[in-house]
Amino acid sequence: MSGFFEEINSIPNPSFILDEELFIQNMETFAALQEQSGIHVLCALKGFSMWEVFPLMMNYLSGGTASSLNEARLIHDEMGKKAHSCFVVYSQEEFNEVQELSSHITFNSMSQFERFKKELKKDIQYALRINPEFSNVDFMQYNPCASGSRFGVTFDELPAIFPDEITGVHFHTLCESSAENFKDVLEVIESKFGHILHHVKWVNFGGGHHITQKDYDINLLSSLLNTVRDKYDLEVYIEPGEAIALNAGFLLAKVEDVVTNQNEKTAVLNVSFAAHMPDCLEMPYKPEVVGETKEGIEVTLGGNTCMSGDFVRGFHFEKELHVGQHIVFKDMAHYTFVKTTFFNGVQHPSLGIWTKNKEFRLLKDFRYEDFKYRLS
Repeated sequence: MSGFFEEINSIPNPSFILDEELFIQNMETFAALQEQSGIHVLCALKGFSMWEVFPLMMNYLSGGTASSLNEARLIHDEMGKKAHSCFVVYSQEEFNEVQELSSHITFNSMSQFERFKKELKKDIQYALRINPEFSNVDFMQYNPCASGSRFGVTFDELPAIFPDEITGVHFHTLCESSAENFKDVLEVIESKFGHILHHVKWVNFGGGHHITQKDYDINLLSSLLNTVRDKYDLEVYIEPGEAIALNAGFLLAKVEDVVTNQNEKTAVLNVSFAAHMPDCLEMPYKPEVVGETKEGIEVTLGGNTCMSGDFVRGFHFEKELHVGQHIVFKDMAHYTFVKTTFFNGVQHPSLGIWTKNKEFRLLKDFRYEDFKYRLS
């Protein structure tokens, strides 16, 4: 964000801001992985869908993954690609259009496959999502293989004779996971489903690979994917969501009030954790803030909605926060604006890019009409 703080007063506040230079660094990491391993990297729109940078992204990646019809439309319209569609469930009303917009379609269950079996087309590659019933994701709310999960076909549910119409398999078992985590999952997948990997033509190992995180072992991941590709003669895909824009964006906010209750000091902001940073409450996690210290004055940061739990504790600053002070949250380009809401009608952060030329480019600001028609 070189030069950003010199221009901060001229930038709309609040704003989600993608740092183009940092984003390109992530893209170069994925491009190198594709070249090194011979696999295809897709962007999962559920984690990052700033379509204004899709043309830039397509200089590095192979396409996009859709979890809904609208995402498939966005991939078609702004990436100029057909989607790899992996919906939790397809509806009869949408399935025909999904097929028109997709090159690959994954069914989440045998019943969904049977329901649409007679409508399949020759020019589309179809897959089953398979649940290996093993994952090393600790947080159960984000564990796709938790007991009783609605995601994927388990070993016991697979038919004795694998359907000829199915040419691929799809596994999504990870969340913020390392290459070592993937190695553990892959061992289970091969032991339980190796015979199916020999049968199909392609495999998608889903998202949750934290590839652009510091200290991620890309060489190990590349080696594992290379081995699978060669051993089973498969075309291999992965579809990161979070890793696409990890550490490449910010949320600019400011302090509007400071209140104290029973010695707990809360700086009330012009943004909301509930409406604008929901993973901070769902996961939950404490986001990093520029200028935060390990020790010092302890402050709770509070959102501007009327939801009682719209706050995060445990921030420390060298000096007291004051009204009008800028607060810059780090790592706010993934699972943020794809999840934001207009709850309470509070001002929605603008969207913008801090360009590699050290300039702010506004993409979208939000007004009363956006709130009003979101409710109609």
